Amino acid sequence: MSVSDRYRTSWDGFWEQSSGEPGEPFWDADPARTAARDLPRLTPYADPGLPIADLGCGNGTQTRYLATRFPRAVGVDLSAAAVVHARRADPEGTAAYEQLDLADADQAPARALHARLGDTHVYMRAVLHQSDPEDRPAVAAAVAALVGARGRALVLEPTGDAKRVIAAIAEQPGGPSLKLRRVKEHDLRPGEVAEGEVAALLRGAGLTVLEEGPTTLAMSENRADGSPVELPARWFVAGRP
Repeated sequence: MSVSDRYRTSWDGFWEQSSGEPGEPFWDADPARTAARDLPRLTPYADPGLPIADLGCGNGTQTRYLATRFPRAVGVDLSAAAVVHARRADPEGTAAYEQLDLADADQAPARALHARLGDTHVYMRAVLHQSDPEDRPAVAAAVAALVGARGRALVLEPTGDAKRVIAAIAEQPGGPSLKLRRVKEHDLRPGEVAEGEVAALLRGAGLTVLEEGPTTLAMSENRADGSPVELPARWFVAGRP
């Protein structure tokens, strides 16, 4: 069974009521603080001649940056409304964008994309924790289908401590910011990926974790004192040996 209709509806509702402007969503930080900082973890393992897929691309902020570092970049998202925003923000077509359900049970969409791209690298930032737990193995299988034999995946996920950071921000004077309120209003339900779960999911999909380590995920939000919000996280580079 693929991602629930509730989940798809929630994300479409969020993006339909968004301007699509970079930085508007809570997590949509500037690429200089996100993809540009993340990529050095992938590049030692990555064939620079392969394309890259940005899974959970949203409005395409990171995809457009990735397109400057790889010969081809494709952003994919569950939400058709997000894909509309991504295409509108990229009139020159520096990247391509597609609606795709990563949790499709038989992996038909991921396998079809692989058939068009060939082996491809994957950039997946904070997607698994937004997926229902029962859908996470299918998402990992989609990653494996895309990387094939030669691609490599860079997967980043917040740790359990991230929830405490978000809770503290919500309790600042004045209450939750507009960005956090929009997450709740649209019934987006970030979950918690347990310690060791990401590595286990990747291995369960037939991939080898080549390297991993701690990091932070930059958000587009600031604290009351003006300091930028960064969520505790962990990164993983995976592929087939």
